[in-house]
Amino acid sequence: MQPPSPNLEKIRHSLAHIMANAIQHLWPEAKFGVGPVIDKGFYYDIDLGDVKLSEIDFERIESEMKKIIAANESFEQIEMGIDQAIEWAQQSDQPYKLELLNDLKREGTTNLKDLNNLELGISKEGESKVEKVSFYRNGDFIDLCRGPHVESTGQAGVFKLLRVSGAYWRGQTDKPQLQRIYGLAFEQEADLKKELELIELAKQRDHRKIGQELDLFAVSELVGSGLPLFTPRGSVLRENLSAFSQELQQQHGYERVWTPHMAKEELYKRSGHFDKFPERFSVTSVESDEKFMMKPMNCPHHIQLFARKPWSYRELPVRYMENTTNYRDEKSGELHGLARVRSLSQDDGHVFCREDHIEHEVKTIIKMVVKLYEVLGLDYYVHLSTRDNSTQYLGVPALWEKSEAIIKQVAHEAELKTVDGTGEAAFYGPKIDFMVSDSLQREWQCGTIQVDFVLPERFGLEYVDKDGAIKRPVIIHKALLGSIERFLAVYIEHIAGRFPVWLAPEQVRLLTVNQEERTTSFANDLAKQLRRAGVRFTIDNSNESVGKKIRSAEVMKVPYSIVVGDKEIESRRLQPRVRSDIGNCIKTYGIDELVDKIAKESSDRLQKSTLS
Repeated sequence: MQPPSPNLEKIRHSLAHIMANAIQHLWPEAKFGVGPVIDKGFYYDIDLGDVKLSEIDFERIESEMKKIIAANESFEQIEMGIDQAIEWAQQSDQPYKLELLNDLKREGTTNLKDLNNLELGISKEGESKVEKVSFYRNGDFIDLCRGPHVESTGQAGVFKLLRVSGAYWRGQTDKPQLQRIYGLAFEQEADLKKELELIELAKQRDHRKIGQELDLFAVSELVGSGLPLFTPRGSVLRENLSAFSQELQQQHGYERVWTPHMAKEELYKRSGHFDKFPERFSVTSVESDEKFMMKPMNCPHHIQLFARKPWSYRELPVRYMENTTNYRDEKSGELHGLARVRSLSQDDGHVFCREDHIEHEVKTIIKMVVKLYEVLGLDYYVHLSTRDNSTQYLGVPALWEKSEAIIKQVAHEAELKTVDGTGEAAFYGPKIDFMVSDSLQREWQCGTIQVDFVLPERFGLEYVDKDGAIKRPVIIHKALLGSIERFLAVYIEHIAGRFPVWLAPEQVRLLTVNQEERTTSFANDLAKQLRRAGVRFTIDNSNESVGKKIRSAEVMKVPYSIVVGDKEIESRRLQPRVRSDIGNCIKTYGIDELVDKIAKESSDRLQKSTLS
């Protein structure tokens, strides 16, 4: 995806201010948080007290924004001393701006990650870290902002307010919840229209809507939000994707393991996941008051399996794989169908290897991911995430340099489309993230390969090298699908629920012309043959017309529908109706031939129908 032009960035930034200005005109007591530029638009976090906005209010806000744009007010940059700016925030009754300004004065940053990483005692009381700050003014509105903006409000392009949601101030649940108003913004009307069309198409393809229509999964208030339940049909999808992933891994020497869904907190404190995942689920033993934690990741467990015995260099690499469920207490406002859940399953795996194994193992994982995505018909590119010049990374610099060179070289040899991700490495090592592009031009991070130098050190992992010296192995973390729930959300929307034959929960539907015993018996015999061949099917022997039965099969996106009546019984030949995206069948087949063809498509994971 190409980054937006500098002018479009300015337009989106300016429209965030214009929206805040309009809201201040309509609700003068509004308190403002932050209003950044985001992909395809902007948002602003706003505190309106007891006033709760909805899409019904958007017309009023948009109308006021258009008045400000029509006034063609200049954007004027103003500099204030930090103390003067703090006084402005106090007098204007803007507590959120006041908090940001105080952070700038004390620590020179408003970035919470930077603030959390500052050691106690670094800042001297009363010492200003920032002496001056920038504001921008248009008309009667002034806002703390570094810019840049367009020259005047009349150059603000075209926009459309999209939605409103709740957002905790600075992402912290102990802070007030503000209202986040999102808007789209483009330079040209045609671009805005195209994006609105894609949004409407996305609504039609929403995996939550399709999941309900195809009876794939359910959410129960008694079970809890973010904890989806998969129906028999949805379980077919999970199991077949998982089986494909495991099949690929088994071909390359990965062995299945099983680990429990929780462990003592000490395990995750040692690994660093206790602090890395504040959204953790904790469990206390009734008997001993011992503290446990539902696992947010699998690597600490796999590390304990590796650590169970001594290893020789000859035995490496050791490759473990496990399709299992992890648990993270995501914020309720961020939960979204299968895309963001509290129970997420991963086709996880870990390689424990020597340094000279890294290149081969990374190449192998890339081959597996490429094969998986090719079969599923997915376009993708990769982020090569490496270090920048900051000091946040752990491990030996020489090993970092070697590993970064390896992932770049391997990606080049595999002819992968790559994007530079300097500064995006994990603190423990470089990584390759596979970015899937769906049919609506959206991008999603799915598969990943991560080289890790830190956890072997934290857990004291060892092997005996050729010369008898004790060495640390390297860990390579990998997932082909990533979160299976999230992958399903992406894939369902990508194909609009039209699953290929091998993956479809229902591959064949038998439609009886009537309910006579002769017809029912023939359909049942055909069903037995399909079952023996491993084909998933249902029989529609209802009292509806054949036309309604055909329509019902189309709605459920069944790849093949077979009408069964006197003609088929007499000729013992069948003419399947093929789902429209697969093709159009005008031939008839003998029963054995048809069953064999469908069974082959399923077992070979063919993308195209052999019947069309």
